[in-house]
Amino acid sequence: MSIFQAIIIAIIEGLTEFLPVSSTGHMIIASSMMGISGDDFTKIFEIAIQLGAILSVVVLYWRKFFDFSKWQFYVKLAVAVIPALILGKLLSDKIDNLLESPATVAITLLLGGIVLLYVDRWFKHPGIHEDKDLSYRNAFIIGIWQCIALIPGMSRSAASIIGGMQQKLTRTLAAEFSFYLAVPTMLAATVYKLFLKTYPSGGAAEVRGYDIVFGNAANTTAFIIGNIVAFIVAVLAIKFFIGYLQKHGFKLFGIYRIIVGVLLLVMIYAGYLK
Repeated sequence: MSIFQAIIIAIIEGLTEFLPVSSTGHMIIASSMMGISGDDFTKIFEIAIQLGAILSVVVLYWRKFFDFSKWQFYVKLAVAVIPALILGKLLSDKIDNLLESPATVAITLLLGGIVLLYVDRWFKHPGIHEDKDLSYRNAFIIGIWQCIALIPGMSRSAASIIGGMQQKLTRTLAAEFSFYLAVPTMLAATVYKLFLKTYPSGGAAEVRGYDIVFGNAANTTAFIIGNIVAFIVAVLAIKFFIGYLQKHGFKLFGIYRIIVGVLLLVMIYAGYLK
């Protein structure tokens, strides 16, 4: 992966991580179009690049994350992240295989787009306006919804926001809780990819993700620059999304997903994407 390719993927991650359009799906398509989708470093990079996006949430909502007097907030996040941790570990290999499938991304983008066209109509009467009123049960159910996003193209943001609205959260609070939940979820996925998962090295012994990232100067440079770019772009994307969501809802994102999904299916059928 070149520095240019790393920056392109980082921009995509920063723009799409917190929008309901699937950052992973967009990165898979971009990697496939650039011819780097089967590489182990690319697979690690597409997950580890989320570190920059995580930091953007912590910086923008630092008062929330560093108010240690409200310990219930941390417990709710822990409860909400449990389903994804369990299913993510159990389905890790299957998820890795799906990460190489543009067809899976195209179909899930399309289906998710149809859902987003109607989600504002389904949940018209929210009853929870502040996160302090969110129960542990609410948090756990939102965490279950988030698990849908283990399928590339579904969007972690979309799944958790819809889950929040289904649990009577306002659109804005559902989006903000989705941002909060991204931090432990994405941090756990990054730690797993870098420090726990092993990869074939061509020799007798397998290597860890951090060996692939930091054992090669070009990979290390791409990793560092990518996370810096992802952080900057994600800060801007979050600010835009909250403002837009309050005024307009999800319909535009649904239309976007449907258009992209259809275009990708056409490209796959025509042989431009494998």
